[in-house]
Parts: sequence; structure tokens; C-alpha cells
Amino acid sequence: MNTVQRIAKNSLVLLASNIISKILSFFYVMYIARYLGAEGFGILSFALAFTGIFGVFSDLGLSTLTVREVARDKSLAGKYLGNITIIKIFLVIITFGLIAITINLLDYPTQTIKVVYFLALSVIFSSFSNIFNSIFQAYEKMEYQSIEQILSSTLMLVGALFSISQRFSVVGFASIYFMVSAISLGYSFVVCVWKFTKPKIEVDWSFWKPTIKEALPFALTGIFVTIYFWVDSVMLSLMKGNEVVGWYNAAYKLIFILMVIPSIFVVSTFPVMSRHFKSTKNLLKQEYEVAIKYLFVFALFLFIYGLIFADKIILIIYGNGYLPSIKALQVLICVIPIIFLTPLLGNFLASVDKQRVVTIVAGANAGLNVLLNALLIPKFSYIGASIATVLTEGLGWILMFSYISRHFFKIPAIENIIKPICISILTAIFLYFLRQQLNWILTGILGVLIYILLLYISHTISESDIRLIKQSILGEKDNEKQG
Repeated sequence: MNTVQRIAKNSLVLLASNIISKILSFFYVMYIARYLGAEGFGILSFALAFTGIFGVFSDLGLSTLTVREVARDKSLAGKYLGNITIIKIFLVIITFGLIAITINLLDYPTQTIKVVYFLALSVIFSSFSNIFNSIFQAYEKMEYQSIEQILSSTLMLVGALFSISQRFSVVGFASIYFMVSAISLGYSFVVCVWKFTKPKIEVDWSFWKPTIKEALPFALTGIFVTIYFWVDSVMLSLMKGNEVVGWYNAAYKLIFILMVIPSIFVVSTFPVMSRHFKSTKNLLKQEYEVAIKYLFVFALFLFIYGLIFADKIILIIYGNGYLPSIKALQVLICVIPIIFLTPLLGNFLASVDKQRVVTIVAGANAGLNVLLNALLIPKFSYIGASIATVLTEGLGWILMFSYISRHFFKIPAIENIIKPICISILTAIFLYFLRQQLNWILTGILGVLIYILLLYISHTISESDIRLIKQSILGEKDNEKQG
């Protein structure tokens, strides 16, 4: 199987599994939010954010490093798996201790503390699952990771429905996360042993030191990224209470679900980009340019549609109890064109051994996000947190895109940026007027058709892109002779 076919296969497998898992996730989040109300949903969202911030210390970039190194040399799989498993045992003990000490020092109610404990255990199990998933990614066998995602989402939905039928409290819902993560870990372990390599537990000190040192840029990046993804919910909880956290997260989780789209492409191409940096840089440039254009094109439509129909989306999904979430969604939707590109930019830099640049950018983002939240939340509450998120992501995009343009590749701005923006503005005008005449579903369908038509007429969708897609589907030979 050639490289184009592998990317196509992995992208399609991840696309299918992520669509299924995100649909399931959408429903269990909707049911949980409706059942618990803004206050209970806020407690659960706070606990997820709180444990998520500390959870990064249970990995410290080791999973990402494993993907890169094993993708380059498959014979290292057993060594990485065996040693990193032992390292993670120490890391998860430290992580759980930090979570327990901090949540008790903050003097939260007993119910909230119990929720945090259950989710902390879930984070620990997920940390071990990630190392097995790293092996799947390195071998470019995304189907096994995809099955785990579907399994987890299915169990979460079943667990949520069961919890609702039994009238569980928010603590009961937190226990579902714990049990599902344990089952997922068992699945990942069995598949890894069965299909790839058996983890031979070993303590190789000569391996630990350089590995941990090499993973530190990934670790710092993970810490910084986690802070600016989750710190807003924690700060909202401390400053404004859990009901506000619920309103904010009702909108934020819709944005988070959409992030699956760029993540699919990034996960599929990271091993390939890492290899092409060492072998075929012209192909790496082509992959980068095509990815930028199509991710941006897709993001722009989601942005304009979400902006115009934010009120319908919130009321249909969450109900009247989440009316304040409409304004949050209208602000947060502005981040879509940005967050569709930043994962690609970050992983491109990591694949060309410039992860330290990503670390610096992520550090700047984390600092700005904390500062903006501290300034804006007291005055504007959850709207301030929404604005802080958009501005933070914008800074990250500007810094990484500028660095890549200066030191690696410049993309044609008119073809990849300006034309899609102009087309999206025209489509937005159509959508606005169609909204007055049709319901939001029919308007969306017609909007997609109009958008695609304008893209084709303007040659934003080029003939070479269509040939590349046909090549991937039909399995025609590409120009690359390896793989």
C-alpha cells in the first residue's frame, strides 16, 4: 500500500470512528446536561477540567515521542512500551497525589471532591491507554484506536442512560467515566499484545534519561495546551460558581466536538510527515499546503453556520435552561477557523523536530489565557472566558504560521486564505436570507451546496486536488516509491 493510500485509509478509518464516537458523545453530553441542569453539569465540567490539567503530568509527552520514534524504527516498539510503562507508574502516583492535595486545599464540597476522585482515576487509566495507542499510530494501524473510541463512546452513552434511569447524582455520572476508561485500557492492552508487541517490563536507566529529556518539549507543550484548554472552567468555578461553568461548557463542548475533524487528519499524517521530513521534503510541502487549504475551507463554513444559527443549536440541544449559552457559542464559534489549523501547524513543527517552537508558543498561549481570564471573568463572566479562548487561539495560530512561513514553506495566500474567506462571506449572505424563509436544517443543506458550488467555480477546489482524491480512492500509484 503506497503512502497516499495509507493516509486515505487511516483518515477514512479515523473519520468513520470519530464521527460515530462524536455522535455518541454528543448524545451523552446532551442527556447529561439536560438531566443534571447547569449546576450539576457545571460540577462535572469543572472536575473534568481540574483533573485534565493535572492529567498531563501522567504522560509528560512520552506518548507523542513514542509515535515519532517508533514510526521511524519499528524495532524500538518493545523497548519504548516496556520502559515507559514503568515510568508512567511513578507519574500516575504523583498525579493522583497532586489532585487529591489540591482539591482538598481548595475546600470544595464533599460531593465535588468525590467527583474529582473518580475522574482522576479515569485520567490515570487513560494515560496508560495512550501508550498503547501510540504503538497503533506509529504502525499506522488507526483502526484499533478507532474501535476503542467507538467502544468508549458507546459505553458512555449506555452508562449515561442507565444513570438517568436510576436517578444517579453527579457522583454516579463521574463513576461512569472511571469504569469506561478501565474497560478501554483492557482493550488497548489486549490488542497491543495480540497484534504488535508484548510489553516487556524493563528498567533501562540509560534509556530513561535521554527519553525523558527528549520528551520534555512535548511535555511542556502538553502542560501549556492543557492549561489554556481547561483553566477557564476552573477559574469560572472559583470566581462565578458551577452554574456559570455549566452554561460555558454547554457551548464549549460543541466546539470541542468539532475539533475531531482536524484531529483526524493530524493523527493520520503525523507519522507520515515525520518520515517525509527525513526523505521527501517536496512531498511534505505538498501535504502541508493541501491540508491548510481544505481544513480552512471546511472550518469557514462551520463558523458562518454556527454564528447564524447559535440560538437554534443551543435551544434544540440543551433546552431553555441554557439560554445564556447562546452568547457564549456566538463568541466561541469564532475560534473554529483557527483551531482547525493550529493542530496541523503544531504537529508539522513536531514532525520536523521543531517541537521546542511549539512549546514556546504553547507557553505564551497559556500565560495569555490565564491573564485574560483573570481580567475578563470578573467583569464579563463566561463571555469573558469565551473571548479569552478566541484571543488565545489566535495568538498561537499567528506565531506558528509565521514561523513556518519564514523557515519552511510559504503557502499561496490568495488561493488558500483570501479566496475561501470571500466565498464564505458570500455564503453567509445567502444563509442569512435563507434563514428567514426556511428552517435551519434545509438552510444548512442549501448552504453547503452553494458553498461547494462557489468553491468549484472559483477553482478553489482544483483539478489536481480532485485527481489526488481519485488516486486515493482508486488506489492508483503515486510518485513516491517507498511504503
